[in-house]
Amino acid sequence: MSTPDRRPAHNPWLITFVVSLAAFMEVLDTSIANVALPHIGGSLGATTDETTWVLTSYIAANAVVLPISGWLAGAFGRKRFFMTCIALFGVSSFLCGIAPNLLSLLVFRVLQGAGGGGLQPMAQAILVDTFPPERRGMAFSFYGVTAVTAPIVGPTLGGWIVDNESWRWIFLINVPVVLLALLLVLQLVEDPPYLTRLRNAGVRLDAIGFALLVLGVGALQVMLDKGQQEDWFASRLITILAVTAVVCLTALAIREWSHERPIIELRLLRNFNFLSANVMILMLGMIYFSSLVMMPRYLQELLGYTAQKAGLVLSSSAVVLLVMLPIVGKISSRIPARILIAVGWAAVAVSMAISARWLNLGIDFRSARDLRLLQSAGLPLLFVPITLAAYVGLPPEKNNSAAGLLNFMRNLGSSIGTSLVTTILARRTAFHQTYLVGHAAPDNPTFRELLEALSGRLARAGLGAYEAQRQALARIYAMVRAQAASLAYVDVFWLLAAAAALMFALSFLLRKNDPRAAGPVAA
Repeated sequence: MSTPDRRPAHNPWLITFVVSLAAFMEVLDTSIANVALPHIGGSLGATTDETTWVLTSYIAANAVVLPISGWLAGAFGRKRFFMTCIALFGVSSFLCGIAPNLLSLLVFRVLQGAGGGGLQPMAQAILVDTFPPERRGMAFSFYGVTAVTAPIVGPTLGGWIVDNESWRWIFLINVPVVLLALLLVLQLVEDPPYLTRLRNAGVRLDAIGFALLVLGVGALQVMLDKGQQEDWFASRLITILAVTAVVCLTALAIREWSHERPIIELRLLRNFNFLSANVMILMLGMIYFSSLVMMPRYLQELLGYTAQKAGLVLSSSAVVLLVMLPIVGKISSRIPARILIAVGWAAVAVSMAISARWLNLGIDFRSARDLRLLQSAGLPLLFVPITLAAYVGLPPEKNNSAAGLLNFMRNLGSSIGTSLVTTILARRTAFHQTYLVGHAAPDNPTFRELLEALSGRLARAGLGAYEAQRQALARIYAMVRAQAASLAYVDVFWLLAAAAALMFALSFLLRKNDPRAAGPVAA
């Protein structure tokens, strides 16, 4: 069932700009705080472990609100809920910027995450109701600029702010944007008639389901964020969190599936398009954010780049996205979604395989930039068609709930991908280091030649024989560690390439569709 032909009172592209502005602000804030953690810790007298809760608290609160944003929009009205989220995000951003200590900062970050949780799904749902199906591709391509470029721009902007101003400005810069967004949303956005009917019918809170959601999603997010740091299931805390997440989320799924008025409409997953889109967007979140985490880490930890220089490598890919997203939005009305999705996954698989082949410790800035451009090229071919496919065949009154679930799955994929990459890198580095150290033995002629050459060079520089050999061994060990870490990154890129290749094969299981049709179609 398609959305009824209802013309918005204002220019739909102006509405697109307004809701995308609010979503961009939230996505940007998710990544911009990463580079400021050392500065926050130093300013507030907190340890590294303590300051990571600045990220975890936001992510956990955000993840709780995402899946129930559709229910909240039905209960309070989408425009009212959207404006409340914007206002809460702005007020809490200001409070984060003036926080006197870490505890108050964490409390305000929870409020900020809760406010931000409703911005992306409501922005997406508003676009679905504003544009007819045959024009949504261009609208989603514009919105896609916020979803995929904000995580790229965030670290660069955050690095510039903390290098030139106080870390507090990464939060305070949200305030004027919030005021502008609130004013424009008040003037331009309106609720469709079906939302008024839903609100007038009354909505009851499933308190048990909400409690299960808070416990389950909160435990899952903290587990994913802290897992590698706590050595996973060797930690009692992580084990307790895992059990809590499994029990609560399983009970939540059973309850919401059969509940008369669920806070999360899991029954939408019976729609094949919607189920497929959620699986695809989960995998896209995992693969895209994994590569987004890996490149700056590789450049900073192994090649000695500053945060700002590594950010420039990432930011260069924003140009590709800005060019390609409108093109994909245009052709999505002419080419079946599953073909675009298959091409997108093929492009991602090839780019990850090339990254695995090209990546080395001698790579220069230009080559690193080109690799990131290549890694991003397939993203527009996935984001826009997958988002379009998710809403095909759904009744308009389900758009809010569908947007909440879809954005929750993308965010969950990014959390899982980041956690997996961090763990695999640590363990594969240890594996390769053990293997390489095994060859650094006196009976290995290559090792002896290298040791003698380095020792001789250091001795000629003025060191004594003993100190020269000790320094030479230390340098060889540093080389071994760097090579082991580099090989671990190569392993992960091959893994991402295999995952993308699998999704390429699965994309052909999607049903065919006529992209020019305005009625209900399959993906």
